[in-house]
Amino acid sequence: MTPPSENHSSHELTSSTDFNNVSRVCERRMGETELSYYLPSRASGTSDMFLHLSFRAPAHIMERARVRAAWALLRLRHPLMGATVRMETYDDVRLLYQRPESAECLLKDAERTVEFRYESEYQLIDSYLNGTRTLSDDRLSYLFVLTPPSSTGVDTPTSIPDHASAFEEQSDLCNEYTILICATHFIGDGIAIHMFGNEFFTTISSDLSTEDIEKTLDMEWEIKHSSMNTIKDVLPVPLEARLPPIEGKFRKAACKVDFKNSEDKLIGGHAIPRKKATSAHSVFINVPFDEKRTRQILQTCKSNGVSVSNALFAICDIAWAKMTTPNPELPILLYSAMNLRPYFTPSKENQSYWFLSIGYFNVILPIFPPANPSDLASTFWCRAKAAKAQSIKAAKHPMLVPRAHFKARARGQQARFWAKVDDDEAAKLANGTAVPHVLQPPFPKPISAATEAKPRAPSTALLGLSMLGNLDGIYKSSSSQGRIQLHTITGGTRQRSNAILLYAYTFASKLWLSLQFDENGLDKDVVEKYWSEVLKCVEEFLMK
Repeated sequence: MTPPSENHSSHELTSSTDFNNVSRVCERRMGETELSYYLPSRASGTSDMFLHLSFRAPAHIMERARVRAAWALLRLRHPLMGATVRMETYDDVRLLYQRPESAECLLKDAERTVEFRYESEYQLIDSYLNGTRTLSDDRLSYLFVLTPPSSTGVDTPTSIPDHASAFEEQSDLCNEYTILICATHFIGDGIAIHMFGNEFFTTISSDLSTEDIEKTLDMEWEIKHSSMNTIKDVLPVPLEARLPPIEGKFRKAACKVDFKNSEDKLIGGHAIPRKKATSAHSVFINVPFDEKRTRQILQTCKSNGVSVSNALFAICDIAWAKMTTPNPELPILLYSAMNLRPYFTPSKENQSYWFLSIGYFNVILPIFPPANPSDLASTFWCRAKAAKAQSIKAAKHPMLVPRAHFKARARGQQARFWAKVDDDEAAKLANGTAVPHVLQPPFPKPISAATEAKPRAPSTALLGLSMLGNLDGIYKSSSSQGRIQLHTITGGTRQRSNAILLYAYTFASKLWLSLQFDENGLDKDVVEKYWSEVLKCVEEFLMK
């Protein structure tokens, strides 16, 4: 197959939504970033997201019919959650959305993607991360609800006639609930899933009765999908179509050179030892800091002119230096995700917030310890400020948007290449069945002799950091209603082999640190020792 041209037009990137009045199907091609997440997920669901929320609420708020109605309403508002995938070639993978024929169809579809269970949170999360894949090409989102066996809200009637009085009568009958919102990563990101969690809680805890929510569903379906509706672009467009385009041949050439130069500067020579394993097995470690210690941490960071995120980059660096005898000439490389929504081209369209909008940046820090051990604290704050400077530079760099375009294209090409490798291997295992020629992806161009003569510095990353910021701001609207007491939030993904990721955020006035890693593919003893050093560094530098 011919590699996609670098001169993508907006039309090529979005593959304008097609609408057929008979089939009522809307579809578009995936963008490069979506494709880079989709192709690796095909085998075992790599990167499938989950958002775990535990809370206390009156039983009738979590009745089956009410949860089903709220889930159906939100899937109507955010069509990618109700979409499916059709793969034609490695270059042509399509998202399809079947316009619902009625609000009742939406409710029936919601019934198939909501599951009530009676088990522990740990069992549910472990089965989602390490068990059989929950999601698929035909099911891009799913909702688990853990309910107490004594809950009277599980099988209550479809609606409550006097909903307001019901709240007053049952306000003291609070039960403990947990929900797990699941979605593929190629249709959304961390910001989207948290905004969705807030919208879900806002809906189920509202003054509306279950019947009113269903009426809202019917009304919004009528506006969006009735026979009189002429809106064709139902599916949100991909990331690359939202960013300002790179215009002009000279500018494209210059941006391409800049991107290559920026990639060549990514130097890192430290990694956690790996083990051979047939499959990944994710482990989650959560450490919340109480309000008093969180205030102390925030104040310490503020007085030193950095954020908690900046400090955590430095902590990851110092913790590794403390437990190893590092190669001082090679720095440590840490990677993180960037929300690209602030860089979008302004648009009048009122579309869903549920879409993928991820960019990437890296922080590179020296690994050698100070000559004098008494200077360790000052060295730490110096590196925290270096992390701050690099983070700001990445977010405000004038070439950020062009680099995002080229990075998306490079990730898409890489995903195609490895998808072909995986499919060929699977074909060999299946008695040598050949892979159809139509699925042949573009292969990288041969490396020139000049390039080979100049060895590239290693760019090995130690781990990734996901800095979600203050989640209290996102959940403010649902918490302000006072009918749900949300107390625990965690999130993660089904991991690839050898992966390790640190999550950091504040919620309920607490700082939360979560480490997720593949215990089969990484040396568990080294990871646990490293995690211990990270927590010691938090106490040593941020709590004194």
